[in-house]
Amino acid sequence: MALNIAQLKSRLNSLSSQNTNKKSDLIWKPKPGKQVVRIIPYKYNPENPFIELKFHYNINGKTYLSPDSFSRPDPIVEFANRLKHTGSKEDWLMGRKMEPKMRTFAPIIVRGEESEGVKFWGFGKQVYQEIGALILDGEFGDITDVASGRDITVEFKTAEESGKSFPITTIRPRGASTPAVDPSKAELVESLKNQTNILDLFPELSYDELKDIMDKWLNPETGEAEAAPVSVADGTDDDVDIAPVATVKPTVKPSSAPVTAPKTASPSAAKSKAGASTDVEKAFDDLFNS
Repeated sequence: MALNIAQLKSRLNSLSSQNTNKKSDLIWKPKPGKQVVRIIPYKYNPENPFIELKFHYNINGKTYLSPDSFSRPDPIVEFANRLKHTGSKEDWLMGRKMEPKMRTFAPIIVRGEESEGVKFWGFGKQVYQEIGALILDGEFGDITDVASGRDITVEFKTAEESGKSFPITTIRPRGASTPAVDPSKAELVESLKNQTNILDLFPELSYDELKDIMDKWLNPETGEAEAAPVSVADGTDDDVDIAPVATVKPTVKPSSAPVTAPKTASPSAAKSKAGASTDVEKAFDDLFNS
């Protein structure tokens, strides 16, 4: 059998692009106006394209993935819970604001940018519920199916355009079922396989590392300037309004007791159904069954 030079070239190019991809290139945010995207199955969990993650925002001006995303002990969550039980209203409010906020991600192909490969769209609770409703609607079925799913139109309005204090994102399904990519274009089919593990973009710190960050944040060195709050990373750009953590000093101190992290399962969401057999679907089957 002759060596398939074109296929080898495509694979080497894809590996090269994986090494140079930045998080900012892989996290997609809608721009003002309308865009069309296609949610596709997630390579690392083919039955569930939705990845639910929790984040701590504005901790010394940075964002950290919470181990609570995977039901593992989180020192900031533990401290927040202690604050909420001191009997102080100020502590309770601070504890609430210290709790991690959920952000859901889904792998997508952006129409008009198919050559850029698979990206991740992060959205809040409202958009997540709207997408889930589409999938559960018998009229549309599994919109993520690579062979017979549907594109969706994403319309984004800034706070100024919406007349509210926060931006608004709305979605609606496109009219016809279509393949996720043209099955005759090998490089596009290959791009569906070459997905980044989203946890490579948001690494999880150990319990002790996160506790050390929390301790330094709650007890800054004398004379050290406090970091200014920053906008939410990878953004709260639809229906979520994240408030900066209160600067009120808590009446309790972080506990130094060690906690052993239990084993947990991956994040959950609606399961995708198998669709009609096409070259695109076969490409996924070959990948996931290999």
